[in-house]
Amino acid sequence: MQKRTITNRSDIEFLVERFYHRALKNEVIGHFFNEVVKLDLEHHIPVICDFWETTLLGNRNYLGNPMDKHLSLNKKANLTAHHFDEWLSLWNGTVDEHFVGKKAQEAKVRANQIAKLMQFKISNA
Repeated sequence: MQKRTITNRSDIEFLVERFYHRALKNEVIGHFFNEVVKLDLEHHIPVICDFWETTLLGNRNYLGNPMDKHLSLNKKANLTAHHFDEWLSLWNGTVDEHFVGKKAQEAKVRANQIAKLMQFKISNA
């Protein structure tokens, strides 16, 4: 499969769906999705796509607060640096497997920034 650049909502959807395909089966973080929050993918995927479309393409689709969601999740099951590292590894691997270019690099940089900020806020909550 030839790698492509991230240019539109369809690319974001492809990336997010591939990431969750991996994350749900992952031994380190899969339980957060499958057991702790019992994630409804039909509802969740479009919301996460809105987030990444806003983040990467500047389309103002996402109006939520991901920090609040993760602070709440942390109260149910402790989120550690190891969990964030695994999330980043899966995200970056998914990006690298399917995409190239400026937006692909930005997706990895932004994910890293988000993970660091969430870890900081969770540890200081």
